[in-house]
Amino acid sequence: MPPGNSHLITGKLGEAIAETYLCSLGYEILERNWRFSKSEIDLIAKHEELLVFIEVKTRTYDYFGPPESFVSEHKELLIHEAASAYMDKINYDWEIRFDIIGILLDSNGTHKLEHFKDAF
Repeated sequence: MPPGNSHLITGKLGEAIAETYLCSLGYEILERNWRFSKSEIDLIAKHEELLVFIEVKTRTYDYFGPPESFVSEHKELLIHEAASAYMDKINYDWEIRFDIIGILLDSNGTHKLEHFKDAF
């Protein structure tokens, strides 16, 4: 693995953990890493009659705060713009929600997951 890419591997692992968690709760994953302009939405899912846009933040330590605290206002704005584009693409015009899933990976292979519904 080239140096500097470990954060990408950590991110992909976190997204896989989040997807497994969401599916266990009955979410249907519609898109993974959906891109629009300068933004990417990690997961787009349907839960009951709700379209949910999910930002996954994964860290291997929490020295500087929990993983979910790294979603900036600018990132929220980009996600909102991408969500609007996605809704236009699929002609969707009913209820939506923006969630954050924070995942803290331990060196022993375990993790702690927190799901923040309607986070922004």
